[in-house]
Amino acid sequence: MADPGTIAIVHLTGRLVDGRRSEAPAGRAETNASVDGADAGEVFETTDVDVALEEGIYHDHRDFKPLEFRVGEGHVLPGIDRAVQGMTEGETRTVVLDPAEAYGERDEREVVTVPREEIEERSATTAEVDDLVRSETGDVGWITEVSPETVTVDFNNELAGERVEFEIRLLEVHATETGHGGREAASRGGA
Repeated sequence: MADPGTIAIVHLTGRLVDGRRSEAPAGRAETNASVDGADAGEVFETTDVDVALEEGIYHDHRDFKPLEFRVGEGHVLPGIDRAVQGMTEGETRTVVLDPAEAYGERDEREVVTVPREEIEERSATTAEVDDLVRSETGDVGWITEVSPETVTVDFNNELAGERVEFEIRLLEVHATETGHGGREAASRGGA
């Protein structure tokens, strides 16, 4: 059983609850609600190569393998950490996470407008909508608007404000480190 302190090895598949990203944050929803037979949206993350191939999101540069993490230590999204607790090997659980349990709420303070010249000098390229940029502190954002003088950059996680659904399949549980070489993903920075 996956208890706090144990090592869980899982396959995850994340879907957008609404099937598309909304422009404005939706209302808050019940956290960790079970989703039996609900219409799930587009897959945005999976650790399972078969799911990636089936959903058309497979990339050669991506290493699809189970996620390995110590339960209860905050190495994954809070809602995933909580959902795994009490699961047994071979069990599959599907949960819907509100933004607070997943990628956080959208924060308009994370949307900044800067001089276009500043962006173009640092990147040595012409600023275009949907380009990724890195701040001086290392944060990554994408350009959402370009005018002759300014560029608007959104540093929110692209899933901020979204309800997401995760199917979690617990493959193994270990009391100590496994040395399996699994990766820690689905953290605050990405699924």
